[in-house]
Amino acid sequence: MWTWTGRARPPFAIEPGPGQESVWDYPRPPRLAKDPRHVTVHAGNACIADTTRAVRVLETASPPTFYLPPHDIDLDRLRPAPGSSHCEWKGRAVYWSVRDDDGQWLEAVGWSYPDPAPAFASMAGWLSFYPARLRCTVAGERVRPQPGSFYGGWLTDEIVGPVKGSPGTGHW
Repeated sequence: MWTWTGRARPPFAIEPGPGQESVWDYPRPPRLAKDPRHVTVHAGNACIADTTRAVRVLETASPPTFYLPPHDIDLDRLRPAPGSSHCEWKGRAVYWSVRDDDGQWLEAVGWSYPDPAPAFASMAGWLSFYPARLRCTVAGERVRPQPGSFYGGWLTDEIVGPVKGSPGTGHW
Protein backbone atom coordinates (compact mmCIF):
# COMPACT_ATOMS: atom_id res chain seq x y z
CA MET A 1 0.00 0.00 0.00
CA TRP A 2 1.25 3.47 -0.92
CA THR A 3 1.84 5.92 1.97
CA TRP A 4 1.99 9.70 1.52
CA THR A 5 5.42 11.12 2.38
CA GLY A 6 4.77 14.66 1.24
CA ARG A 7 7.79 14.64 -1.06
CA ALA A 8 6.48 13.74 -4.51
CA ARG A 9 3.33 12.94 -6.39
CA PRO A 10 2.29 9.32 -5.86
CA PRO A 11 2.74 6.92 -8.78
CA PHE A 12 -1.03 6.82 -9.39
CA ALA A 13 -1.40 10.61 -9.66
CA ILE A 14 -2.58 12.05 -12.97
CA GLU A 15 -0.02 14.29 -14.63
CA PRO A 16 -1.51 17.78 -15.04
CA GLY A 17 -1.78 19.16 -18.55
CA PRO A 18 -1.54 22.81 -19.60
CA GLY A 19 -3.75 24.97 -17.40
CA GLN A 20 -4.36 22.14 -14.91
CA GLU A 21 -3.38 21.64 -11.28
CA SER A 22 -2.69 18.37 -9.50
CA VAL A 23 -4.15 18.02 -6.02
CA TRP A 24 -0.90 16.20 -5.25
CA ASP A 25 1.04 19.45 -5.71
CA TYR A 26 -1.02 21.20 -3.03
CA PRO A 27 0.67 21.61 0.37
CA ARG A 28 0.14 19.96 3.72
CA PRO A 29 -0.63 21.82 5.90
CA PRO A 30 -3.00 23.62 3.53
CA ARG A 31 -2.63 27.21 2.39
CA LEU A 32 -4.91 30.02 1.26
CA ALA A 33 -4.83 31.37 -2.30
CA LYS A 34 -6.81 34.38 -3.54
CA ASP A 35 -8.90 33.65 -6.62
CA PRO A 36 -10.26 36.56 -8.71
CA ARG A 37 -12.48 34.42 -10.96
CA HIS A 38 -16.24 34.93 -10.95
CA VAL A 39 -17.84 32.54 -8.43
CA THR A 40 -21.57 32.07 -7.91
CA VAL A 41 -23.72 29.91 -5.65
CA HIS A 42 -27.41 29.26 -6.34
CA ALA A 43 -30.19 27.51 -4.44
CA GLY A 44 -32.70 26.85 -7.19
CA ASN A 45 -33.02 30.15 -9.06
CA ALA A 46 -31.97 32.21 -6.04
CA CYS A 47 -28.45 33.61 -6.17
CA ILE A 48 -26.95 33.11 -2.71
CA ALA A 49 -23.46 34.40 -3.50
CA ASP A 50 -21.72 36.28 -6.30
CA THR A 51 -18.08 37.31 -5.97
CA THR A 52 -14.72 37.89 -7.64
CA ARG A 53 -12.98 37.88 -4.23
CA ALA A 54 -12.97 34.18 -3.33
CA VAL A 55 -10.18 32.44 -1.47
CA ARG A 56 -9.30 28.81 -2.14
CA VAL A 57 -7.98 26.45 0.49
CA LEU A 58 -5.44 24.19 -1.20
CA GLU A 59 -4.69 20.90 0.57
CA THR A 60 -2.91 17.76 -0.58
CA ALA A 61 -5.19 15.16 -2.19
CA SER A 62 -8.33 17.36 -2.09
CA PRO A 63 -9.82 19.65 -4.70
CA PRO A 64 -9.81 23.30 -3.60
CA THR A 65 -12.55 24.55 -1.35
CA PHE A 66 -13.75 28.05 -2.23
CA TYR A 67 -14.57 30.45 0.62
CA LEU A 68 -16.58 33.57 -0.14
CA PRO A 69 -16.59 36.88 1.73
CA PRO A 70 -19.79 37.49 3.71
CA HIS A 71 -20.39 40.87 2.03
CA ASP A 72 -20.83 39.02 -1.31
CA ILE A 73 -23.42 36.60 0.13
CA ASP A 74 -27.15 37.16 0.61
CA LEU A 75 -27.01 36.65 4.37
CA ASP A 76 -30.79 37.14 4.66
CA ARG A 77 -31.13 33.67 3.08
CA LEU A 78 -28.95 31.99 5.71
CA ARG A 79 -29.59 30.71 9.20
CA PRO A 80 -27.35 28.71 11.54
CA ALA A 81 -27.69 24.94 11.28
CA PRO A 82 -27.15 22.56 14.18
CA GLY A 83 -23.81 20.91 14.72
CA SER A 84 -20.17 21.66 14.19
CA SER A 85 -17.00 19.86 13.19
CA HIS A 86 -13.29 20.31 13.75
CA CYS A 87 -10.53 20.64 11.14
CA GLU A 88 -7.02 19.95 12.38
CA TRP A 89 -5.77 22.98 10.42
CA LYS A 90 -8.58 25.54 10.47
CA GLY A 91 -10.34 24.81 13.77
CA ARG A 92 -14.06 24.62 14.59
CA ALA A 93 -16.54 24.89 11.71
CA VAL A 94 -20.18 25.88 12.08
CA TYR A 95 -22.88 25.04 9.55
CA TRP A 96 -25.45 27.09 7.66
CA SER A 97 -28.81 26.40 6.07
CA VAL A 98 -30.00 28.31 3.01
CA ARG A 99 -33.51 29.39 1.97
CA ASP A 100 -34.18 28.74 -1.72
CA ASP A 101 -36.41 30.79 -4.02
CA ASP A 102 -39.46 28.71 -3.00
CA GLY A 103 -38.93 29.56 0.67
CA GLN A 104 -37.72 26.04 1.50
CA TRP A 105 -34.75 25.63 3.84
CA LEU A 106 -31.87 23.50 2.59
CA GLU A 107 -30.26 22.27 5.77
CA ALA A 108 -26.51 22.41 6.49
CA VAL A 109 -25.43 23.26 2.94
CA GLY A 110 -22.67 25.68 3.93
CA TRP A 111 -20.08 26.17 6.64
CA SER A 112 -17.70 28.75 8.05
CA TYR A 113 -14.99 29.17 10.65
CA PRO A 114 -15.99 32.01 12.99
CA ASP A 115 -12.68 31.88 14.90
CA PRO A 116 -10.16 29.91 12.79
CA ALA A 117 -6.61 28.99 13.71
CA PRO A 118 -4.11 31.86 13.28
CA ALA A 119 -2.86 30.68 9.85
CA PHE A 120 -6.44 31.02 8.55
CA ALA A 121 -7.51 34.14 10.48
CA SER A 122 -8.09 36.10 7.24
CA MET A 123 -11.02 33.82 6.36
CA ALA A 124 -12.88 34.24 9.67
CA GLY A 125 -16.60 34.37 8.89
CA TRP A 126 -16.16 33.58 5.18
CA LEU A 127 -18.45 30.81 3.95
CA SER A 128 -18.16 27.81 1.70
CA PHE A 129 -20.96 25.72 0.27
CA TYR A 130 -21.37 22.08 -0.73
CA PRO A 131 -21.50 21.84 -4.54
CA ALA A 132 -23.36 18.52 -4.16
CA ARG A 133 -26.25 20.42 -2.56
CA LEU A 134 -26.20 23.80 -4.33
CA ARG A 135 -25.30 24.95 -7.85
CA CYS A 136 -21.82 26.48 -7.67
CA THR A 137 -19.87 27.91 -10.61
CA VAL A 138 -16.32 29.11 -11.14
CA ALA A 139 -15.73 31.30 -14.21
CA GLY A 140 -18.98 29.97 -15.68
CA GLU A 141 -18.11 26.29 -15.19
CA ARG A 142 -20.48 24.23 -13.06
CA VAL A 143 -18.58 22.79 -10.11
CA ARG A 144 -18.69 19.05 -9.46
CA PRO A 145 -18.66 17.87 -5.84
CA GLN A 146 -15.72 16.11 -4.27
CA PRO A 147 -16.57 12.42 -3.77
CA GLY A 148 -17.71 11.29 -0.35
CA SER A 149 -20.47 12.49 1.92
CA PHE A 150 -18.39 14.80 4.15
CA TYR A 151 -15.94 16.65 1.93
CA GLY A 152 -16.72 20.01 0.35
CA GLY A 153 -14.05 20.38 -2.33
CA TRP A 154 -14.94 22.02 -5.65
CA LEU A 155 -13.95 20.00 -8.72
CA THR A 156 -13.48 21.85 -12.00
CA ASP A 157 -11.86 20.80 -15.28
CA GLU A 158 -8.54 22.32 -14.19
CA ILE A 159 -8.17 19.90 -11.25
CA VAL A 160 -6.61 16.45 -11.66
CA GLY A 161 -6.27 13.77 -9.00
CA PRO A 162 -7.29 11.26 -8.02
CA VAL A 163 -8.90 13.07 -5.09
CA LYS A 164 -9.63 12.07 -1.51
CA GLY A 165 -13.18 10.87 -0.89
CA SER A 166 -13.53 8.13 -3.48
CA PRO A 167 -13.73 4.51 -2.31
CA GLY A 168 -10.30 3.24 -1.27
CA THR A 169 -8.90 6.67 -0.38
CA GLY A 170 -9.61 6.62 3.36
CA HIS A 171 -5.94 6.08 4.24
CA TRP A 172 -4.89 9.30 2.47
